[in-house]
Amino acid sequence: MFFLTPVTPGNQTIPLTDETCGEDFQAKVNYRELFNYREAILRAKMPPKRPKSAISSAGSKGRAKGKKSQSPTLVEKPGHPEDIFPMVLTSATQELFGCLADEDVTGESPYKLLKKDDIIQDIKTRAAVSDFSPVKQIVLDYPEDELLLVYDRDFTYEQCFYLVLTPEAKDRILNPPEPETSQVLENVVNKTPEPKEWISLGSELEIDEESIKETREKLWYKFSRVRRKFGVPVCFSDRNTADAKDGYLECASYQDSRFSIKQMQRDCGMQAVPRLQSSSAQTQWKFQRNIFTQYVPRELSDEEKENILQFESLNNFCNSVTPRVLQALQQEEIMNGFFDDWKALGAAAEDGDWSGKVSEGLMLYQAFTDQKYTKDKKISSINWHPTIYGVLAVALTEQKEERTKDSTTFVVTPSVILFYSFSDPSIPQLLLECPDDIFAFEFCPSDPNIIVGGCINGQVVLWDISAHVTHLLGTQPGSKKVSVSTDTFDLDDNQENKTPVVRYCAVSALESRHKAPITDVQWLPPTFEVTRSGLPVENKYNISVQVVTCSPDCTIMFWDLRMQRLLSHSATDRKQSVDQKTQMTPYSVPDTFKHLDRTWKPLFRVSLPKIDTSGEYAPLKFSLEHYTCNGNTGRTTEEDNENDDGDSSKVIPDYSQLRVPSAKTATILEDVNTKLYIGTEDGEIVHTDWKLEKDDSGRLQSAKPLHCFNIHHWLVNTVQRSPFYKDIILTTGGWNFAIWKEGVMDGPIVLSPSSEQVCTSGCWSLSRPAVFFIGKDDGSIEVWNLMEKTSEPAQVHAHITNAKITCIKPWTASSKQHFLTVTDDIGMVRVLEIPKVLYVPTRNESLSVKKYFELEEERLNDFLKREELWAQQKREAEELKRKTEPDKPAKSLEVNEEVNMKEYKDYMTLEESILKGIGLWPAAADKQNT
Repeated sequence: MFFLTPVTPGNQTIPLTDETCGEDFQAKVNYRELFNYREAILRAKMPPKRPKSAISSAGSKGRAKGKKSQSPTLVEKPGHPEDIFPMVLTSATQELFGCLADEDVTGESPYKLLKKDDIIQDIKTRAAVSDFSPVKQIVLDYPEDELLLVYDRDFTYEQCFYLVLTPEAKDRILNPPEPETSQVLENVVNKTPEPKEWISLGSELEIDEESIKETREKLWYKFSRVRRKFGVPVCFSDRNTADAKDGYLECASYQDSRFSIKQMQRDCGMQAVPRLQSSSAQTQWKFQRNIFTQYVPRELSDEEKENILQFESLNNFCNSVTPRVLQALQQEEIMNGFFDDWKALGAAAEDGDWSGKVSEGLMLYQAFTDQKYTKDKKISSINWHPTIYGVLAVALTEQKEERTKDSTTFVVTPSVILFYSFSDPSIPQLLLECPDDIFAFEFCPSDPNIIVGGCINGQVVLWDISAHVTHLLGTQPGSKKVSVSTDTFDLDDNQENKTPVVRYCAVSALESRHKAPITDVQWLPPTFEVTRSGLPVENKYNISVQVVTCSPDCTIMFWDLRMQRLLSHSATDRKQSVDQKTQMTPYSVPDTFKHLDRTWKPLFRVSLPKIDTSGEYAPLKFSLEHYTCNGNTGRTTEEDNENDDGDSSKVIPDYSQLRVPSAKTATILEDVNTKLYIGTEDGEIVHTDWKLEKDDSGRLQSAKPLHCFNIHHWLVNTVQRSPFYKDIILTTGGWNFAIWKEGVMDGPIVLSPSSEQVCTSGCWSLSRPAVFFIGKDDGSIEVWNLMEKTSEPAQVHAHITNAKITCIKPWTASSKQHFLTVTDDIGMVRVLEIPKVLYVPTRNESLSVKKYFELEEERLNDFLKREELWAQQKREAEELKRKTEPDKPAKSLEVNEEVNMKEYKDYMTLEESILKGIGLWPAAADKQNT
């Protein structure tokens, strides 16, 4: 039983009674007296002879009489080190900090790390009641975040816990020093274990039976050389594989589908041995020894030193060198003179901030050639398969020299399109039979199995390779080769040729063909189609059904793959055609386009009359804008959603079942761009509209082109739109290239300077808006990067091939693998891998290039305005000069005749003197008399 005595603000003692313990009791309790009283109770239970606490009792009578309370000071308790403090923790404190005796901390694991912030928070919360209040200042000054609390079960320092006050003591307690190991006796010698004697159990006989033994005599080969070549120095040189026809022969391994051997039983011997593991480590010798070396320096005598210091040359040298040395030391303190700024500048190139870091250029990844089909031929067109990885197709045409040389002979060479694959580059994987050489072909964007091509004789050809897709898929890595069940038609009637040959499904009519070779062919996008008058209308099938071709016969033709309604069959005929669809002809020709074979005629023609003079333009390449539906079709959104829902459940119909819809029900698309950019054989760039107009008699005719620019001065071989900006067009031809912007009718916004070599092809990068590639006739490729340089190429890769480059085509295999295909006029295909610096776009590259094109457009407009101003100023100057000069009197006709006769007499006199001087005057006179 004890009494709690609260202390009033005046330090007056108030007994705790019923009246003082009511709701109005606001006296502040002296928590220090509570703590001291509780500690006294606990000490009574401890063993005797305890050292007195360093904290003075706050409940003494002397303090109650008016003595000021002093702050508790930490005094070292006798019997324990200075860096620890024995203390008592109540059960509440132990539970709060997770250090319950014999539960959280035991005699085997007596250590507990307490967070400094938790202890400070406990002192703030419970104030003097906190068990850690005596060490408050030590906790605040502790340099680390955790303090060590040790459970003293044996009361070594007369308390159940003690707190470690310094980090050094904490490390000493947690990591005690290891006891010193006893020295190894010198007389003890480690002996290497000796292997025991091997006891044979008969296994060596089985091992001897399974071992490989030579059963025949070795062959002897003798190599010799003539004696005069002994000791002759050997000279090695590099040679291009394309220099010789048989200079490169690769024997690539591939899985032969003709052999499939299944192993049923295998006899092998096994022996269980311990697992062998080999490892190594590099160690450092850390045992240091103190050594010393004693020497005596060789010094000059005092007299020699005084003589040397008196030399004038030494004084002059020190006076001249000292300022420079001090300046060098000062500069070294300010800045490191050996710091390489160039390397530091290129450190950010990997992050894409600066692309000036030199990296590897185009690297050869794969090469394709076939001596059987590419001999004396050049590649005229190339395309990658849209869906199958690593498969590309090339079209071959005869070289002009071979065509003229063999004009008197009748040797028939097959016209084919070859399919190559990464998995087996040694031989073609598929052949497309052609009626004549193909100058251009393209895969259908809606169905990659449909291919359209343009022949040298002006006909349009269609192929369907649906039956051979499994064969192309079987060439992929990791897939089994699937044999094609269809019969193969061998061009040479050779049964050993296993490459499938696909015959064309349809060819256009001879009377409706182009009158010159087809140089370019493109599919109209599936978003629209055109009528017979050239009006763009909605494509209800949402698949590509129309083709555009051009030829130097001055025409552009539009073709429709669907069957005309007048030629549509009855229901019974349609059903019969569907039943016979799977049946193949003897040459494995599908009947997908049977309705077009040899009767196919163009939908309409577009002629290209010249703007100012008579005659027509001869197109070689063209480019049309790929329309994306913007919703300006005249239909409501609900109708579009209904049609979309209906089409989503439908299967795309076969081309043989498609019919041309009626023009009356078609919805005209007003926002389709019907303008074409055309490159001609005279180097002109023509901008025209394909829509036909009615003349005075009401007949449809082609409108005159809108603009024409003579920029390239020779054959235009590339007209390609940028994949990032639909209004930017790249054209190449002659000795330069140009970049055009649709809508700018004053000329190209970028025109390259004339080069020494002819530009034979060009293409945009598929991943970087600022990068494009230009092929030359000397076999080199220029890489242009508008973000780095605009007046010269960023990279020039010479000698990609020794022949003229005919086509270049980029392809994206994956996000980390980009290729550039290069073909030449000797039948070689090279696939080059594009480095990372050329396919990873820089930061905000698209916006920067767009801004560059806008600035070039402004520069062109400013130049044209200045040119017009200069011409006007020149005319005004000529008029002013004509007005300021005095009028010269007009000479009469008689005066002019007199002047002429005088000049004639002078000439005759000069002639007579010259003839007399060389002795020919009499002979001339006699001749005149006769």
